[in-house]
Amino acid sequence: MQRISRRTVLKGGLAMAAAFTTHGCATTSGGRDLIGFRPVPKPTIPARMPIISPDYEYQTLIPWGTPLAPNGPPYNHPPTAADQALQVGIGHDGMAFFSTSEDGKQGLLAINHEFGRNRHLLGLDAPTTLAQVRTSQHAHGASIIAIKKTGDRWESIASPANRRIHANTPMSFSGPVAGHALLKNQADNTPKGTFANCSNGRTPWGTYLTCEENFNLYFSTSSSFAPDAVQARYGLSARGAGYDWHKHDPRFDLNNPAFKNESHRFGWVVEIDPNDHSSNPIKRTALGRFKHEGAAVAEGRDGRIVTYMGDDQRFEFIYKFVSKDNWQKMRANGQSPFDDGTLYVARFDDGGSGEWIPLTMSDPRLKARFSDQAEILTFARIAGTIVGATPMDRSEWTSVAPNGWVYCTLTNNSRRETTDAANPVAPNRNGHIIRWRDSDDHLGTSFRWDIFLVADNHYESEEGFGSPDGLWADPDGRVFIMTDGQQPNGMNNQLLVADSMTGKIARLLIGVPACEVTGLTTTPDRTTLFVNIQHPGYGDPMLTNFPAPSDGVTVPRDCTLAIRRIDGGIVGS
Repeated sequence: MQRISRRTVLKGGLAMAAAFTTHGCATTSGGRDLIGFRPVPKPTIPARMPIISPDYEYQTLIPWGTPLAPNGPPYNHPPTAADQALQVGIGHDGMAFFSTSEDGKQGLLAINHEFGRNRHLLGLDAPTTLAQVRTSQHAHGASIIAIKKTGDRWESIASPANRRIHANTPMSFSGPVAGHALLKNQADNTPKGTFANCSNGRTPWGTYLTCEENFNLYFSTSSSFAPDAVQARYGLSARGAGYDWHKHDPRFDLNNPAFKNESHRFGWVVEIDPNDHSSNPIKRTALGRFKHEGAAVAEGRDGRIVTYMGDDQRFEFIYKFVSKDNWQKMRANGQSPFDDGTLYVARFDDGGSGEWIPLTMSDPRLKARFSDQAEILTFARIAGTIVGATPMDRSEWTSVAPNGWVYCTLTNNSRRETTDAANPVAPNRNGHIIRWRDSDDHLGTSFRWDIFLVADNHYESEEGFGSPDGLWADPDGRVFIMTDGQQPNGMNNQLLVADSMTGKIARLLIGVPACEVTGLTTTPDRTTLFVNIQHPGYGDPMLTNFPAPSDGVTVPRDCTLAIRRIDGGIVGS
């Protein structure tokens, strides 16, 4: 692989980068341009409804409040806690489609519900009762819901697999931190709940990984609180984000001694079996605790599982986990591949080289600071700093391409004052995408890397965008990019497709005002693309009423789009 200098990438952008680094990428296009659709032009006025390429069409699916069962409670605003526990949650984010039919026209959609602001969800600035807190808690987490395609239309259907997993669902812990004192409270309360669920992953054995990101925002206190250095590093503060759960649910009060370690129970990757309604979700502690954006799973040459993860905060790190043994062998022996292995953190060096640094007690620097492996994993951020990992510009989604490249979005970092090789823009207002290729088929501790694109280089162009967030590298060489942040011309957030071979970028979809475009997954034949519209209008009906027709009154609802080419072709083509 030839190395592209930072200057070359900044000057030439994606097209120059792609010309040097396209080795081994499969294509079904016979050498033709991978992107054949007519792109959406830059709008002059932000639209209240999604705009899609004229070669595509979309339908809306499972908006917030959709009942999980045909006889379930219908959507009303604001919902009750009891109703919300039986309905699709708010804050649609990462998701995965698990086919349950040979033709791929029926399956389970596992979907994250990242957050819902009080005003949008409850119609209030803050909850005033425990019942309202429960409504908020039941709107977070994840949903498993069966869907079916009839003709060209998808719909949700009844299934014993349909269920909600939320902030009060019983949880299990596994791996090195399970049973540790760091997870125990004086109240001796059973571990419950997942929330702040951002991006996701899926395993070769058919389970879903949901990732806890900004968990700190749900903890706060009404009294004075001075966080120690570790609490501050994880963003815990007296203010929180205004959810005010702590006023009615004591486990979220940072000053309640009975729940001193409750915050340690969040910030993990959670494994869910979408086919087993009765199973507890399991927090896999060997993958470390931080603000997990996603968990992209690959398989090494010997069958070991490798999981790439970003920590979405300014100046935090990129990680990978490698299982101890072949995943099939481990599962046959009754072990989870996620419970025994090594967590690594990335150091990006000048010249396009890098190292994965193991976070284990065998490192004397970590042994001097931590008492055991459980403590290292619980405070992985602190461990990463000690061993010299590279602070990144908000590492978000990761995606593993079939040719071995791993892509990661760096959304932005307005606080960056000095550059380094892997973070070449200061301040980095519009973000960039980095990629690397590990030695030894994902299993090595060294890697080669380059900058895939810098958003500044495209911001003022026709295909301009900023704040890349969601990401997927498809089997043919396309890279799907979803945005969450400031866009050119005041444009709404968008979905673009980049051809990694030619450098071409085309805009497939523009979302609605104040939304995030996120959560991409496809059917096995890639003729349907599912994408989420999160927090449309931030709940303000004066901005949009999506997915309802515009009336200036109806509260907008998070929603999934089922996107297809009108000619039935591969999505992105």
